[in-house]
Amino acid sequence: MYEPVAHSLLNDILNRIRPEIYKEDLRHFYTRLGANFYAIHSLFYRLYGHRKDFEGQAQKLVETMACQYIERPEALRESDIEREDNHNWFLSQKWVGMALYAHGFADDLNGVREHLPYLESLGVNLLHVMPIMQCPQGSSDGGYAVSDFREIDPRVGTLDDLAHLSYEMRQNDMLLTLDVVLNHTSDEHEWAQKAKAGDPVYQDYYYTFSNRNVPDMFEQSLPEIFPETAPGNFTWDEDMQRWVMTVFNDYQWDLNYANPAVFIEMLDVILYWANKGADIVRLDAVAFLWKKIGTASQNEREAHLILQLLKDCCQVTAPGVLFIAEAIVAPGEVAKYFGEDAVIAKECEIAYNATFMALMWDAVATKNARLLNQGMKSLPSKLDRATWLNYVRCHDDIGLGFDDSDIAAVGYDPSGHRRFLVDYFTGRFDHSHARGLPFGQNAKTGDTRISGSLASLVGLQYALEQQDPKAIEDAIAQILLLHGLTLSYGGLPLLYYGDEVGTLNDDAYLQDPYKMEDNRWVHRPIIDWQKLERRFETGTVENRIFEGLRHLISVRKEIDVFADFNNRSLIETDNPHLFVFERYDLDQNRHSVLVVANFHPEPQHLDMSQVGPHWQLDGYQRIEDQISGHQPDVFSDNLIIPGFSHYWLTRIG
Repeated sequence: MYEPVAHSLLNDILNRIRPEIYKEDLRHFYTRLGANFYAIHSLFYRLYGHRKDFEGQAQKLVETMACQYIERPEALRESDIEREDNHNWFLSQKWVGMALYAHGFADDLNGVREHLPYLESLGVNLLHVMPIMQCPQGSSDGGYAVSDFREIDPRVGTLDDLAHLSYEMRQNDMLLTLDVVLNHTSDEHEWAQKAKAGDPVYQDYYYTFSNRNVPDMFEQSLPEIFPETAPGNFTWDEDMQRWVMTVFNDYQWDLNYANPAVFIEMLDVILYWANKGADIVRLDAVAFLWKKIGTASQNEREAHLILQLLKDCCQVTAPGVLFIAEAIVAPGEVAKYFGEDAVIAKECEIAYNATFMALMWDAVATKNARLLNQGMKSLPSKLDRATWLNYVRCHDDIGLGFDDSDIAAVGYDPSGHRRFLVDYFTGRFDHSHARGLPFGQNAKTGDTRISGSLASLVGLQYALEQQDPKAIEDAIAQILLLHGLTLSYGGLPLLYYGDEVGTLNDDAYLQDPYKMEDNRWVHRPIIDWQKLERRFETGTVENRIFEGLRHLISVRKEIDVFADFNNRSLIETDNPHLFVFERYDLDQNRHSVLVVANFHPEPQHLDMSQVGPHWQLDGYQRIEDQISGHQPDVFSDNLIIPGFSHYWLTRIG
C-alpha cells in the first residue's frame, strides 16, 4: 500500500543504507520490502514513534533485514519462492511432528541426525528440536534461559552439526523447528552481564529499578508462574544494586520491548536461525512480551503488535519461515495469536491448542466427553491460513485452564472439578491408575498443574507394576485414542518423544541438584535405544503402541479431508461418553470422514440419525472404518463403539 509518510521514510532509509549492502543483489528483498513497508512503518511507529531516535532505529531495522537477506543461503531463498507460490503448503495432512530434546533423544544433534530414519519409519516429517542455544551449566529451565542467542550449547553440538542435520532433513522433505526465547535471557547473557556492570544502555534492555516502589506496584496484579520455586516477579541483583524483573525464574531476566533496540536484536536472532535452516520458529512465552502496571502483563495489545511486526519483517527476509506462538493462555485469548486479518495469519501461522489438550485429559479422567464437547464449542475459530498445533503431551506441565463458564455449563463446580482432576492424575482418587505429580502448586490461589508422561498418566505404569493385562490393554487403547484425535481433528499433530513407545515416568532427575526441584523432568526422558528395539517384538507394549501409531499416521496422510481448511463440524449426540466430529471436503461435501471417539471403558452406541441425514444407515448405505479397513458393528441404525476406541468412518455403497 502506498502511503506518503512511509514512502518518504523508506526513500530516506535506502538513500542512507550502507554501501556494502547496496552492492548486493537485493531484487526480491526490495520487492518484499516495498510491499510490506507500510505495515512495518505503521507498527514500528505505533510502538516507538514517540522516541527521538525513531528514524535511526527504523534505519537499523531495515539494515538488519537486508543483512540477514544477504546471508540467506540460496537453497533457502528458492524454498521461500516455492512457498510463496504455494502459500497453503503447511495446511496439508501430510505433516506430522515430534518434539524432542536432542540430549534426551540421542545424546546430541549428530545423534538426532543418525536417528532420522527412525522418525521417518514412524511417519514423522516435522521435527521440533527443543532449545539448543547456549545456556548455563546449572539451572537453565530446560534450556529456556539462553546465555548466547547465536551459539549452540556444546553439550548438544555445534553450528556445523546443525547444518548437517538441516541439510539432511531438507533432502528428505522434513521440516525443522527451532526455539527462540523471546521474553527473557539468562542472567549470564552478555547483555545482562553488561547491565550488571552498570552500563545504562544494557540496563535498558531489561526492567531494572533502584528500589521496590515500581516492583511492588507490579506485584499487586502479576501472577506467579513458579510459586513453589520462584515466588514473586522481581530479583535483587547484588552486582547491579537494582531490582530486575524475573517473571519465570530468578536467573531469567525479562527483556524490555519498550526499547526498540531489544526488538531489533530479537528480530535479528529469529532471522539468524531462519538462515541456519529453521523452517519453523517456535516463539517462546509470547504472551508475556509487554509489561503494564495494574494488569497481569499477559496478552497485552502491544505484545500482539510486536508479533505482527516480527511477522511482517520476516516476510521480507525469509517469507518461507513459519512462526509458532507458544501462548498457553485462556481459550478466548489463544486464537488472537494468529492475528486479526480475516484470512491470513498476521502474527503466527501456528498456535498450540492447549485447550484441546487439557480437555482431552479431562475426558480421560471423567470417562466422558461433556466438558470436551462444551469447551471445543467455545474455542474461537482460527483463520483460514493458520493452523493449530495439536498435542497430547509436551515437555511442559498440564494446566487446567478451562473456562469456568464451560465447567459450570456441564454441571461441575469449577474449583471442585479442578481438585478432582489433580487428585485423579496424581493417583489420590479412588480407582485412578494415573501416576502424575502435582506441579506449580500455589497456596494463595489453589492452582495446581500436572507433570507426568503420557503412559504414566493413562495408567500404563500402574498396569505394568500390577502385571494386569486388562489395565495394560486399556492404557494402550487410551494412548492410541488420544493420538487418533490429534491426528484427525485438524492441524499439525505433534508427538512427544518417548510417547510413541509408552515411555514411563523417569525419577532420575531427583539425583540432579539442578533438576530435583522441577518435577517436569519426570517426563523429559533419556531414551534407551536398546529398549526401543522391543518395538520390533510382536505383542510387546512398545510394539503395540509404535505400530498402532505408525498405522494411524500412515492412514492420516492418505485422507485428503484431514488437511486443515476449517473443514470440520462438531456433532452433538445424546451419549456423553462420545466425542464426534465430521471432516469434509469444502468443494464436495459428499466426501467426508466421521470421527467417533469413546472415552468410556465400556462399549457405547451412537444413533446415526443424530449425526445427519447423509449418515443414516439403511439397506443401501454402509460405513467403513478407515483405520481398520473393516465395517464396524451396527444394529438398527446404532453404531457400536468398543471401550476406549475410535473410528474414522467413510460411507460406502
